[in-house]
Amino acid sequence: MRYPASEKLEIIGLVEGSHLSARLTLAKLGIPRTTFYRWYDRYLQRGEAGLQDQSPKPKHVWNRIHCPAVDTQYR
Repeated sequence: MRYPASEKLEIIGLVEGSHLSARLTLAKLGIPRTTFYRWYDRYLQRGEAGLQDQSPKPKHVWNRIHCPAVDTQYR
């Protein structure tokens, strides 16, 4: 499930302000710790802008073969 940036920010606030440990708070919220800490690191680095949705597509494909001859052959 994807959370909007506003909900991510609210979750970060809940975890920071909770009297429980982060682990217990996240368990009660049903948020995996790895997901939360990924959000939290981006929030610390870039603020609220770091919580915006990012494209799930990879920027680079590791096994793409670029061959100019093939590109011009099929145009």
